[in-house]
Amino acid sequence: MVQNKQELLSPVSTAKRGTTAGEGRKAWMSWLEATVRYEGSDLIVKANLAPRIRHRGALKDLTVPAITEDLMFQVAKDILDANQLDYFERHGSIDFAYDFDRGRRFRVNMFMARGRPSVAARLITSKIRKFEELYLPQILGDVSMSAQGLILFSGVTGSGKSTSIASMLQYVNERKKVHIITIEDPIEYIFEDAKATINQREVGIDATNFNDALRALVRENPDVVLVGEMRDYETFEAAIRAAETGHLVFGTIHASSAWQTFGRIYDLFPENEREQIRKLLAYNLRAIIYQKLLPTLRPEIARIPALEILLNTPAVQKYVLDGREGELLDIIKQSTEEGMLDFTSSLVQLVETEYIHQKVALEATPKPEELKMRLKGIG
Repeated sequence: MVQNKQELLSPVSTAKRGTTAGEGRKAWMSWLEATVRYEGSDLIVKANLAPRIRHRGALKDLTVPAITEDLMFQVAKDILDANQLDYFERHGSIDFAYDFDRGRRFRVNMFMARGRPSVAARLITSKIRKFEELYLPQILGDVSMSAQGLILFSGVTGSGKSTSIASMLQYVNERKKVHIITIEDPIEYIFEDAKATINQREVGIDATNFNDALRALVRENPDVVLVGEMRDYETFEAAIRAAETGHLVFGTIHASSAWQTFGRIYDLFPENEREQIRKLLAYNLRAIIYQKLLPTLRPEIARIPALEILLNTPAVQKYVLDGREGELLDIIKQSTEEGMLDFTSSLVQLVETEYIHQKVALEATPKPEELKMRLKGIG
């Protein structure tokens, strides 16, 4: 019954547990410290199992005893403040950031699973890697230095979009005296001012919600803006309007290729507004980069990006205005000298340079037959 919902969540504040105040925080900090020490990207904690860290894409157990249910409840009580604890008990999950030290923090999701708290935490650092460290092409540096326009990264969750955007923003930070504002939920990387001035706003802490933060942008005088994930009509409309009025805008969107991103964008809008959005994209888009992380053959490299890069050249602009977005893959394939790259060519390059196994490439591609032919030197 509805009135018993809180009871089903086993409210942390009223549950009788066998641990004492402070034990949860002590255990929590030891898990975070281990994640940092062993260079893990994520921490996963569940009752009745040892904590696990994700290292080079694989989950590995910490050599500690299994975590008791009592300790998991105590962790929740120790690291959440009163408002957070109340929210957690009422909703069964909560997102928050936890500072480990000055340069590192964790993005945390605490959630109830079968009546017990579990945790998934992602390490966020101020160490932002350069293009060459991420195996990204220099054309992304050229794109990031654009005076204005919209730059979109597409791909599934966990494909490294935020890491690549951080590298592009850092490239700007080191080279231009501009004002950069990020709107994030939550903050993914911690930037330090170089030539640029950077203000990072976290939804829920620095702004009530995305829409409020976007509305305030005009008064904050930015040159470059990161709006995080474009998941709805309001966010994308604000982003494209900001690009139209002279800002360089970065964002992410879930789509399965660079050229298919257009369909994903149009789906956000009512049918009667799509033609106007098509025109705004044609004139204000700078680039769409699709990215997918793949396991490598090299022990020193955990994963490497396979990319598709679409740049808004005059030919691309004409195809968009004519509603021929479905033909843009042909333009990408014909424009490699301008820095464009189709996904199949990216996979071929990674196989031929022995970064990834052919089997990995075939599992990643939506066009296995075309890839097989390309790897044989046909076409």
